[in-house]
Amino acid sequence: MRIEAIRAHLRTLGARPLHEDRVLRDWVRVMDHDRGRRRPDDFLPKPVREALPQLDAELDALARVISTHPADDGSARLLVGLADGQTVESVLLPRDGVCVSSQVGCAVGCQFCMTGQSGLIRQVTSGEIVAQVVLARRLRPVKKVVFMGMGEPAHNLDNVLEAIELLGVEGNIAHKNLVFSTVGDPRVFERLPQGRVKPALALSLHTTKADLRARLLPRAPRFAARELVDEGERYARLTGYPIQYQWTLLDGVNDGPDELEALVDLLRGKYAVLNMIPYNTNPGLPFRRPDWDKAQSVAAWLFERGILTKLRDSAGQDVDGGCGQLRARATGEQTVMLRRTAAAA
Repeated sequence: MRIEAIRAHLRTLGARPLHEDRVLRDWVRVMDHDRGRRRPDDFLPKPVREALPQLDAELDALARVISTHPADDGSARLLVGLADGQTVESVLLPRDGVCVSSQVGCAVGCQFCMTGQSGLIRQVTSGEIVAQVVLARRLRPVKKVVFMGMGEPAHNLDNVLEAIELLGVEGNIAHKNLVFSTVGDPRVFERLPQGRVKPALALSLHTTKADLRARLLPRAPRFAARELVDEGERYARLTGYPIQYQWTLLDGVNDGPDELEALVDLLRGKYAVLNMIPYNTNPGLPFRRPDWDKAQSVAAWLFERGILTKLRDSAGQDVDGGCGQLRARATGEQTVMLRRTAAAA
């Protein structure tokens, strides 16, 4: 169910745009319909009022929590069931954030990503994306939504932007606290500036080397690192929000002096934050997590050279719930890998 389909259904019942907004606002803010200055009996057309119980039931059925996995850092990973039996993951983040999924599976095929191992199964609709936020708000306050869960948001752009608009207009979430994460796609840089709500942007960089990027992110668009940063810088200056560059730190892969020096040359002077996330080692894979002292040294070295670097850990990793892992266990997949982290929140 897409947001526009919900609006169209309400219009068939005689709703005008302000009525549509009211019904959707109640849903996304988890509010009873009779709250607020305007009571439904005095404000909504009768056919809309009569349809509300059925509509509420349909919205509730979009997503449900199958299992909850709380972690020591205050986060909690949720395995979320969709109406057709597919599952995605959401993460309740510390400091009132939630990470949501935009696809069931993913087509990019990142080599350190569990989600990408199954390929793309289907798109998550705008209604299902917002439903993940609603589930989170029923458990704790949500003031920030990051699109860093399962899937590549750029490959489901219409649904993701539709959800972002509702969250930013009716959902009481600051536009800078809606974070669109992508490996980089020309459509992102074309469409995001045109939106009524302009989210913050997080770009998955991971390396400055074109050949290594092609191996790590085999089906990502072939942006050179400098081209990607140039596009990000234009968007940062347009919106007034710094770009968040994501760097999963892989021991012996993208943490050498040549890589770090190139990173300084690439990002120095840019309106940006570098989120550096040490990889979480998984058995049987050719990637290792650097020890924390080494990761701290790398981050400090970059910071001393003018790169605003934040060393982060993927939320809830102590429950082995890197994005894609909960779903993999639920569907019987055995390989455990790390999806692009939600730690940028």
